[in-house]
Amino acid sequence: MILLVAIVLLFVVGAMAVLAIDLVTIYTARSEAQLAADGAALAGARVMANSGATSADPTNLALETSAQNLATAMAKQVAVRNRVGGRLLNPAEVDVTFPPSIGDVLNPRVTVRVSRTDLPTFFARIWGQTQTTVAASATAEAYNPSGINAIVAGTGPPIAPACVKPWLLPNLDPLNPGNPIFDVAFGTIQDRALLGSPLASFQFACSTDDCSSLSTSTPTEWKFYPAAQASLPAPTQSLPACGALYNAYQLSIAGCVQTPIACGGVTVVPSSMVAIDQAPYTPNGTNRMADTVTAINCLAHSTTGNGDRVDPAASPLFQFVAGADNPVAGAVGSDVMVTDSLVTVPVFDSSLPWPPTSTPPTVQVIGFVQLFLNPDGTAPPAGGPISTTVINIAGCGNTATGQPVLGNGASTIPVRLIAQ
Repeated sequence: MILLVAIVLLFVVGAMAVLAIDLVTIYTARSEAQLAADGAALAGARVMANSGATSADPTNLALETSAQNLATAMAKQVAVRNRVGGRLLNPAEVDVTFPPSIGDVLNPRVTVRVSRTDLPTFFARIWGQTQTTVAASATAEAYNPSGINAIVAGTGPPIAPACVKPWLLPNLDPLNPGNPIFDVAFGTIQDRALLGSPLASFQFACSTDDCSSLSTSTPTEWKFYPAAQASLPAPTQSLPACGALYNAYQLSIAGCVQTPIACGGVTVVPSSMVAIDQAPYTPNGTNRMADTVTAINCLAHSTTGNGDRVDPAASPLFQFVAGADNPVAGAVGSDVMVTDSLVTVPVFDSSLPWPPTSTPPTVQVIGFVQLFLNPDGTAPPAGGPISTTVINIAGCGNTATGQPVLGNGASTIPVRLIAQ
């Protein structure tokens, strides 16, 4: 009996060791694999969002293919920097695919599956198993509500980006005067040709710095109204050194306004209602437009004409070349996916009676455009206009409801994990 008990205990102890050590090792490796897949999928989706593919004509296969190739490379680059089971993944262990989007190709999805087939075991070797496999997958989406609404009107939740600049653009297409950028009700994009368009007319709309006479400044294509500080308060930290003496309006341009602004119906939280600034304005320069240009040059590092610029060689993708004044060490002259020259600007419903009858005058945001300021990297003249290139477009309309999808920094198109 003692001999039988000893033999049985040997197997019991071995089984417990397998459970206590090998299974913990497997679960730990599985968690590491999941983190690697999550990060890689989000990186791939961010590339799709930045590329312009989320706002392009769905038949533009060249842009879609180029964006997918770049997203694949970026996802693998992120994944192989993760350790699973004590060693870094290799590219062969990372698989990137692009499943069909729900609703429209404007909401591209990226699925990343990572696997390691040679994870060593310890006590399980007594059962003849020296290696095991761990795997994990994640799917991320670059979410543009315009795409969802284009198929089933009003079904997609709105978005609420942060770091929005204090400029309110009317819903008027600069390429087709008199036509809207977005469908007012559902936010569908009315003119996909606007994507990538270089425009040099971005300018202040009001006849006075404080916009006190709105009735004399009927909304015009690509002319903006300043947002009130109550709606987009100036940031108080992480401010650029060049903005040391800026007023609140300039700080809202050169820094990042943390308050998220939503687009969609009036019941959406955060609010889609933004007030126009009619408070007395004391400029640092000659007027508000001059202050706008000064703050833009600070933000875009283009004071001396050496800001970032759009890389024409990357077409049809949107990539950017770091200018000589780019503060990131080693970035000058190289392609970058993120730049301070990229800004998000809210678009308001300008089809409503003008001027607004509320006090203060308030407009309803129904979408956003993402602009690249000064696409040639040079500083605009003090009185404007400001050169821009349209990088992305996202509309919610004025009927969207539900909890908004929060944005990622200055991006118009948020990315989110939707499956693991």
